[in-house]
Amino acid sequence: MSEALTPERDARTQELKRRLDAVQLRIADATAAAGRTDDPPRLIVVSKFHPADDVRRLATLGVSDFGENRDQEASQKADVLSGLGIRWHFVGQLQSKKAKTVVRYAHAVHSVDRPQLVESLARAMAAEQERSGRDSLDCFIQVSLDDDPAAHRGGAAPADVPVLADQLEEAGGLRLAGVMAVAPLGADPDRAFAKLADISARLQASHPAAVAISAGMSQDLEAAIRFGATHLRIGSDILGSRPAVR
Repeated sequence: MSEALTPERDARTQELKRRLDAVQLRIADATAAAGRTDDPPRLIVVSKFHPADDVRRLATLGVSDFGENRDQEASQKADVLSGLGIRWHFVGQLQSKKAKTVVRYAHAVHSVDRPQLVESLARAMAAEQERSGRDSLDCFIQVSLDDDPAAHRGGAAPADVPVLADQLEEAGGLRLAGVMAVAPLGADPDRAFAKLADISARLQASHPAAVAISAGMSQDLEAAIRFGATHLRIGSDILGSRPAVR
């Protein structure tokens, strides 16, 4: 890291530290209120649209998990920031044709929502294991919590979760981690995440190792923690508004 980006000299780092500290305090308070002090969720900072230097700054502040939702941007950041020990989480809708590049840098994909994507990831992982010898890719089944299918924010229908889970378990190189969801716009997050917790419990009945729940963003992380989130995806409250497109 250049001297200009050291925490002592860089104003942006200080801003990020203040924001990160505030979010971590919210997480700690919500975790304590939920009686989960021995089981805190993992913070994933969603860095989409923000520069690699911000990721580098946050890494100096102890953040190790970052989320991206566009393959080209994520791939470039992973290349520039290689060697920092970052775990990259792909959290956006993923085209099957992008699977072969995503598996080269991603620790986990949080948006598995259809059989064709499982097939593409499995093929891509087989090639990547032969190329680099990597172990496996964590996969979260994204579930739609919307009552109105026309308004959903992505994800498989709850009824389709068992089929996708079986497919992931049988696929070489893929590890079924659990479920992921986004609370519907305008919905009560407690109701949404209670529904997700129920889906997770039913999944674990047949797949005991699939214990992860990826849920909660800046506006609803407390509700997500109350209902068992193991991974939080926080962007704007740490990084601020996305930079203007030039």
